[in-house]
Amino acid sequence: MAAELLALSALQAVAAIRSGELSPLELFRFYRERAAAEEARADRLNCFCWLAEEEPSAEGLRELPLGGVPLAVKDLFCTRGVPSQAGSRILADYRPPYTATAVARLQAAGATLLGKTNQDEFAMGSSSEYCAFGPVRNPWDRERVPGGSSGGSAAAVAAGLAPWALGTDTGGSIRQPAALCGIVGLKPTYGAVSRYGMIAFASSLDQAGPMTRTVADAALLFSLMAGRDPLDATSVELPGAISLPKAQELGGLGRRGRLRLGVPRELFEREGLAPGVRAAFERALELAGQLGAEVTDRVSLPHAPHALSAYYVLAPAEASSNLARYDGVRFGLRVEGEGLVDTYERTRAEGFGPEVKRRIMLGTYVLSAGYYDAYYAQAQRVRTLILADFRAAFEEVDLIVCPTSAEVAFPLGAKREDPWAMYLNDYFTVPMSLAGIPAISIPCGFAEEGGRQLPVGLQLAGPHFSEQLLLEAAHALEGALGFSGREGWV
Repeated sequence: MAAELLALSALQAVAAIRSGELSPLELFRFYRERAAAEEARADRLNCFCWLAEEEPSAEGLRELPLGGVPLAVKDLFCTRGVPSQAGSRILADYRPPYTATAVARLQAAGATLLGKTNQDEFAMGSSSEYCAFGPVRNPWDRERVPGGSSGGSAAAVAAGLAPWALGTDTGGSIRQPAALCGIVGLKPTYGAVSRYGMIAFASSLDQAGPMTRTVADAALLFSLMAGRDPLDATSVELPGAISLPKAQELGGLGRRGRLRLGVPRELFEREGLAPGVRAAFERALELAGQLGAEVTDRVSLPHAPHALSAYYVLAPAEASSNLARYDGVRFGLRVEGEGLVDTYERTRAEGFGPEVKRRIMLGTYVLSAGYYDAYYAQAQRVRTLILADFRAAFEEVDLIVCPTSAEVAFPLGAKREDPWAMYLNDYFTVPMSLAGIPAISIPCGFAEEGGRQLPVGLQLAGPHFSEQLLLEAAHALEGALGFSGREGWV
């Protein structure tokens, strides 16, 4: 029976529960036991920093849209009465009095909370190694990273420890780990999902999104978590309802008939793109053409090469402001000092990890007198130019397509002491974040690295609020690619 339950996608599990073939409690216990057994191993993946101990009430779950299918949630989301620590010692065992809107909406729709997933501290990282509770490992190779910062969510889904999960994406933190772990990850349009109850990193960039085995699963979760929230002034109502994708071909999806996919030279011609990743991406492009899409490289994002530099000015600047609240007074860790200022300094010195401290200092520097115009204001200008580039590109093509990551999962520790090498992992994802547009990563094959076959991610990006088109295109490609993540199950 275990094999049959594991083989079910989340959408299939919902259907089985609704039909009476499966009990929501049976499914919850199955995943709870799998996750607990994995966490008990000496070489555990370390996906979870908290697992539910009590079983949910099954009353009324069968009739709800999600039927009681268990959900793993990134530690960055506040969950009432449950540890919500943002992967940081400064919030160790913090239990908030409220639940993030995105989580609350999914629980109201019938999702049950399976556990909270490990992550890079305050979502600052691309490998899930900067975690106060130990690094997360990739289920395809336990000596490699799962990507970050939503690495715990990605690894849990890829390993078959959760049917689906929530992550957050500031500069690629859903898409990059989805690519490295061989799952689907959707970063919605900025404002499509409420940020209320998400522990803030960079408020003008942070977005919540689904991490799933299939595109259809991602569509279902997104449809239920999205929409205007009066508790978040930056949230908006979607222009139309999101439905489950049905497209089998790409030919009729475009605004003018054939779906036009643009491959921007500035992204695809980047030095450092691994040969195996390039080969898998090119095979996927050929397949897209066979499905009826028009693929062209006559599209340009001239300012995209500057996106990473702009991002690592803007995001740390916002982080330096957002993280000022962690002072040892209102909540979280408190380390007593000789007076108030010394208490602040000791608390923050012991509570924050090295990467968080690095970004706070960088952000404070670029906002300081004499440097604001030279760095922060200039980075905002670059952001505006990048948005204009995308708008011009979408006049010519329906969607942008590129690799999600320049390489497959790299060994644990390989880049931890080299911040710039780590930051380069966001090269393909940051431009979409700065523009606030939606993007999805789907697995498109494998590349060999160190004698292992490891997943490669394909990224599709579209204009603001084009999630339905993204999901339809990704669903069609997913079906043709035939990627199976079963090799990653523990």
